[in-house]
Order: sequence, then C-alpha cells, then structure tokens
Amino acid sequence: MAVAKALVGVPSFYTRILSLFPPDINFCFAYGSGVVKQSGSNSKNPNMIDLIFAVNDSLSWHRKNIEMNPSHYSFLKWMGEGSVATYQDHWGAKVYFNTLVPIPSENVMIKYGVVSQTSLVSDLLDWSELYLAGRLHKPVQIVRPTSDSELRSALQKNLHSAVHCALLLLPEHFTEKLLYRTIIELSYRGDFRMTFGEDKNKVENILEPQFALFQEIYRPIIKSLHDYMDVQETGLCCQDPGTLAKLHHLNQLPRAPQRALVRFWNRGSGNLRQDTEDVLRAVAHDPECSSILQSRLEDIVWASSVRQSLKGILTAGILKSIQYSVKKIKKMLASTRREV
Repeated sequence: MAVAKALVGVPSFYTRILSLFPPDINFCFAYGSGVVKQSGSNSKNPNMIDLIFAVNDSLSWHRKNIEMNPSHYSFLKWMGEGSVATYQDHWGAKVYFNTLVPIPSENVMIKYGVVSQTSLVSDLLDWSELYLAGRLHKPVQIVRPTSDSELRSALQKNLHSAVHCALLLLPEHFTEKLLYRTIIELSYRGDFRMTFGEDKNKVENILEPQFALFQEIYRPIIKSLHDYMDVQETGLCCQDPGTLAKLHHLNQLPRAPQRALVRFWNRGSGNLRQDTEDVLRAVAHDPECSSILQSRLEDIVWASSVRQSLKGILTAGILKSIQYSVKKIKKMLASTRREV
C-alpha cells in the first residue's frame, strides 16, 4: 500500500499512546508537522501529535473512551455517547476531535480524531468532504495498518484520484515538484483557515523536506499512467493535453467533484439538463476546464473546512478552542515574520 510506504517503522511511543485508548481501532495514522518533518518546525519545541482513529462502531468506542478518558471530552460527554457519536457521524467532516490532550508519560500533547471506517472510505472514494482524503494525499505515519481490503483499496484509489485531478489542473509541461505541490493544494485551496490562522508557507514547508517521500508514494502511480504522462530523470514532466486524455482523467475523478461539475454545467439550463457523461465530455472540450474544476474543488473544501471548524468549538470546548486557535495564529505570524 503506497500510503504506508511514506514512513516505515512505528516508534514505540505510538504503541504506548494507543494503549491508553479502547483497543478496537481498525486503522490509525499520525500526520502534521509534529510527525513528518516540515520546514520551519522547531525540533526543540515539538508540535502537537495529530492522530486519526478509524473505528467500526463509533457509539461503542466513545462509550468505552468516555469511561477511560473522560477528561479528553468537552461538556458533550454529559449528553452521552449516543450524542457524541451522532455529532461525529452527521456534522462537519464526520470526524470527532479531542484536542490539546496531554500524555504525561510521553511528555507530548496530542489531538486525535475519531471517524467511522464507513465515513473514511466514503471520503477516500468520493471526496465527499476532501478532508481526511486530503490529509492522506500527503506522507503520513501509519501507526496501525488496516487488514480490511475495502479500506486498503480506498486508500490506493485516493492517491490515484489525486494524480488524475492534479493533471487536469496542470499545463502540458510542468515539473515533478509542481505536480506534488498541486496535489498538496487540492485540500488547501478553498480552506478558509488558509486565509487566516495557518502558516502562509504551509505548502512549501510540506513539500521541500518531504519531496523524496512524495516520490516514493507517487512514482509507481505515475508509471502506471505512462500513456498519459511522462517524467524525465531531470524532473521535467509532460502530459497529453488532448481532449481524450482530459476526458479520461475526468472520468477517474471521485463522485463529489463529478457531481459538482454537473451541477455547475447545468445551472440555469431549465429542463435541458445533461447527464454526467455528457457534462464531462463537454468540460473536457472547454478551454477553461482547469479553472472550472479548481473552483468546484474549492467549494467542497470550503464547505467542509467551515463546518468542521464550527464543530470543533463544541468538541473542544470554548477554552481549548481559544488555546488551539492561539497556537495556530502564533505559527501563522511566525511564518509571516520569516518572510519579511
């Protein structure tokens, strides 16, 4: 599984951290600047560790976790595990985060998100939220691999979708570095937090120190698309700019972007609505194909990022929300000062 090749070996402290939670976690990965090296991060002052737990039964898992770790939750725990699970599965990006959780035994602070495996697979395959799918476009640390064939397949399909989508956004000639930058930006452009509250150099901070990891993840996929693109040893790339190639990539897009394209194309058309096949063919012929697709992706990212951020105010509680926001703003201001 290409995504699992990003970082091999699981540090023992991850295993010890997982032992503090209910055991029925089907898949777990760690991500972010506290896990994978990013430019500008301070190793003497490590960032918070971000974790995602994929579980089969959200209700059962939260019930056990509230018993084991009640201090991790905001006031929502008093409404019962049923309300917590419902809030997770039906609001925002379908992830329930507990943030600023101290792990004294490891001298670290963590933020962990809980997602049902069904919701995770849906986002990976459909980009319904382009939230966790976007995080998994980038190198992560697989803490607990999955043995579930459906999830393994969805993780792979998500990476292939990212390449097809990026090629639609890129010109005929580009560099391998620009390809990976475009993939990173799929889930950042449109995120309202990138306007205020995130490091302005976030994309470059990810790409520069992780370039070799991106190559390890995406080179096999690029080779499988040799009929549509080519990468030279120098890092220069070229792709087939023809309509048939664009139509192929459009047909390989996840369901949510395809549906967004159909809605956009059929706006104001009355009863003369075209189906998905006709719309994708028309978009492939349109010289503005790239900008049309980019706008639809930004709409998806904007909606999910706003809903999830608002959701986080309740899951974290007011005090922790303020503390977390202050940390983000400090990082943003630090990046701005480095630019001056």
